[in-house]
Amino acid sequence: MSPAVIAIVAILGAVLIGAVIYAVTRRGQELPPGAEPRMLEPEAPERPEPVTPVEGPTPAKPKAVPAPVAKPAESPAQREQRERYLKGLAQTRGGFVARLSRLFRGRPQVSEDLKDEVETVLFTADIGVRTAQKMIELVSDVLDKSTVADPDAVWSVIRKASLEILDVPAPPLDYDPTPGPYVLLMIGVNGVGKTTTLGKLAAMHKAAGRKVLLVAGDTFRAAACEQLEVWAQRVGAGIHLGKENADPSSVIHDGIARGRDEGYDIVLCDTAGRLHTKKELMAELGKIRRACAKAMGRGLADAEAEAIAGPHDTFLVLDATIGQNALAQAELFKETMDFTGLVLTKLDGTAKGGVILGVCDSLRVPVRFVGIGERVDDLREFDPEMFVDALFAPQEGAA
Repeated sequence: MSPAVIAIVAILGAVLIGAVIYAVTRRGQELPPGAEPRMLEPEAPERPEPVTPVEGPTPAKPKAVPAPVAKPAESPAQREQRERYLKGLAQTRGGFVARLSRLFRGRPQVSEDLKDEVETVLFTADIGVRTAQKMIELVSDVLDKSTVADPDAVWSVIRKASLEILDVPAPPLDYDPTPGPYVLLMIGVNGVGKTTTLGKLAAMHKAAGRKVLLVAGDTFRAAACEQLEVWAQRVGAGIHLGKENADPSSVIHDGIARGRDEGYDIVLCDTAGRLHTKKELMAELGKIRRACAKAMGRGLADAEAEAIAGPHDTFLVLDATIGQNALAQAELFKETMDFTGLVLTKLDGTAKGGVILGVCDSLRVPVRFVGIGERVDDLREFDPEMFVDALFAPQEGAA
């Protein structure tokens, strides 16, 4: 056969073979009668080969944000203390604080007249020239930053400055010294409330379970001795009395010695409040101080006795109602007696309680107690923050 015929036969054979294969395949895929089609399950994907991580620095874990610490709630005693401060300082708030509030009511325009009025209020506020000048500079800095006075900003700087002035370092009082008893000397002019303050302190110590002895060192006024004796009977304290017109130093010496011999925990000594001349005052207070040291060192070794220079504490009592005169008294006593604390009385009856700022700013002596009422428990341990909060509490109708 010719080549052409051979090629045609080969092609036809290939076609026939393909047709046979197709028919066989098609017949195998046909379903028998009544059979349902079956879904083919997809093939599972191939798992990728594990990738070995590249070595490097471990990323830092985000820092946990600490939860905000809630301010502890006030105890009933703290709430009662705050309320007593607010009530006791009501008249003081009605003084220069209320006058400043009226100036800034309604966010007035800043002007030289406004600054002059602020200066006048602060200079007549019984807080002392030095303290008033400090406050004026702070307020002026705030006013200069705006055309309209911002009462909140003004009060913020005044409150902060007041707290810094009053927050004088004051270590806790040690009522259990070795050797005992704890001896306190109270000084101040007549009429400021020394004897009443001693009686209230005696009540405070008795409530704390301490054995208290009151020593009537003001022998020049019979009324003072009688008043202290009444307080001793009222609170259940012991009383040591000397003879009328006896030497105050000897009475206080014997009272402290008795306190040691009879196992008292606290000895509170009253003193006369005469201010004739600085020379006489210095001589008398110096003598009393030496008498205290001698009685407290009795029976101790020479080195221990010499280390005692005077009572454990000496408190100066000031009457808040006399304003800047209290500052003058404090400065005079500071020249003659190294006192360790201040007691400010009659704060509930005056608009001049701001004098406490001037005294602390000038002397840098801590305020230990304040009198904010006539009740026995109205003599309170001084809390600078609570005092400032009460002093600058919002005024009704103020800005």
